[in-house]
Amino acid sequence: MGGRLLAGCAALLVLTGVWTAGAGLGSWASAPAAPDPASAVRARPAPLFSVAPMRRANPTRVRIATIGVNAPLVTVGLDKGEVGVPSLDKPTLAGWYRPGPAPGEVGPAVLVGHVSGRKGPAVFYRLGELRPGALIEVSRTDDTVAVFRVDGVEQFPKGRFPTARVFGEYTGPTLRLITCGGSFVGGNLGYADNIVVFASLVKSR
Repeated sequence: MGGRLLAGCAALLVLTGVWTAGAGLGSWASAPAAPDPASAVRARPAPLFSVAPMRRANPTRVRIATIGVNAPLVTVGLDKGEVGVPSLDKPTLAGWYRPGPAPGEVGPAVLVGHVSGRKGPAVFYRLGELRPGALIEVSRTDDTVAVFRVDGVEQFPKGRFPTARVFGEYTGPTLRLITCGGSFVGGNLGYADNIVVFASLVKSR
């Protein structure tokens, strides 16, 4: 299925709601790091935003220095009810879900990426290592950079993905990074879980 989600492992959104799934990624399936439970954001109140939202502009690159991510962003959208992801032939790319908010706008901007490819780790392999306070920089086509601070990182079984909590916060400009995690079970599921990074805008430049 090429670059579509069920050929890889990232977020799946459907028109009737938002939920996640995944599939096998070839023969390479070493398990990525799991999030530290202490970094979870369970039941936290909505952040107090001291930074004004940014105007819409397409994101072009995501940088996360603490885990060595410096990746170009491509746009993805719904395809027969699924969100496309970068091709497994280009596992170093991440995708921005264009129908949703852009990074810096009010609402949860969504970036998706593979955790592993056919031959080894992919762009979001180390996502579970992030800790609260880490910075995520997203470059945009208007020559600005949206800087987000990680609020927490959590791991969810794919069958119990908390749709409203992950995608329903429109109190300010937030970011969600999503990939797969947990044990590799193969078949149509791939990895058993999803890893989600929750982050909030702290400045623009």
